[in-house]
Amino acid sequence: MKDIMGIIYTGENDARLRELTITRAIAAMPVAGRFRVIDFLVSSMVNGGMKNIGVIMQKNYHSLMDHLGSGKEWDLHGKHEGLHILPPFLTRENVGLYPGILDALRSNNSYLTRSKQETLVLSNSNILYNARLDELISFYRETGADITLMYTKDPTMIRDEYGTYIKVEENGDVTDMEVQPTHPAYGNCYMQVFVMKRELLLDLVDKAVAHGLHSMEKDIFLRLIQSRSAKINAYEYKGKCWHIDSVQSYFRFNMEILDPKMRKGLFRDELPVYTKVRDEMPAYYGDNSTELNSLVADGCQIEGKVENSVLFRGVKIAPNAHVKNCIIMQDGQVQEGAYIENCILDKEAIIRQNARLIGPEAYPIVIGKNVVI
Repeated sequence: MKDIMGIIYTGENDARLRELTITRAIAAMPVAGRFRVIDFLVSSMVNGGMKNIGVIMQKNYHSLMDHLGSGKEWDLHGKHEGLHILPPFLTRENVGLYPGILDALRSNNSYLTRSKQETLVLSNSNILYNARLDELISFYRETGADITLMYTKDPTMIRDEYGTYIKVEENGDVTDMEVQPTHPAYGNCYMQVFVMKRELLLDLVDKAVAHGLHSMEKDIFLRLIQSRSAKINAYEYKGKCWHIDSVQSYFRFNMEILDPKMRKGLFRDELPVYTKVRDEMPAYYGDNSTELNSLVADGCQIEGKVENSVLFRGVKIAPNAHVKNCIIMQDGQVQEGAYIENCILDKEAIIRQNARLIGPEAYPIVIGKNVVI
């Protein structure tokens, strides 16, 4: 697997995440108490044997850069290979914002050309998964395909007017593709992960950008499938995955991960998920505190009631405060006598004494970073 490199593209449209992505990319979104979305993607690639991983960034990437650092938590801080942060840079041709993933790859042409690996795995960052990418690569090599796409049959991933769906024959070949259809005709959702030869990608990207094309799915994959000018097949991912593309989907993921079965399926012993470690004291639970079905990270101080919630590092729940069905990010505070339900509190948000905040489960209330209610 030494002949494989990985690329993660983090420039997806984040408009549906509203306040949560004003200061961060989707890949930097905090999830499951102490992780970020990108932890699962980088860990999947490392577990798949990749030692050269590039992360293409576009906007609001400072939080992501701080989290990834030198890559030492993923053992990607070697002299020759390792983790490569690829922020946008300004030139006459590139104004710093990529219209699409093809433009992002073209702008990082020197990194792709300089890399020595023959084969490349590329993943977007708004689908959270923990996959055996070594099995995906083995499938690609054994079938002799030019391009292998990874897809899921998970019905929760199918949405009207959103996503990419493929028709997969019994032998694994892809014979049709729909991009953002009003009503998807196929139950196979493309997970925006593919494998191909690095030189082939460079050639496809160069020709596409030269013709003013921007989308990998519409402008490359769909045209290759329709013209049958390349052998494209698909590998089914049978684990659980989630779109992190809206406030509702982000809230739903964190609530689902409270289920021990769901958590065990994502955090598998053979596929560890690595993240940046912070030296914190263990969580403190007061004598009169109550905790029910919740994830509580290091450094929290719980003196009230926490029910069916996800608390990140350093969160403080005061006496007589009640937190139900909530996500509270790092260093958030719920002061004495307050009651909140179906809320998402960004970093360092504060709910004052005796405040009462109840949102509908389908549309949780979002409190922005450093906001005091």
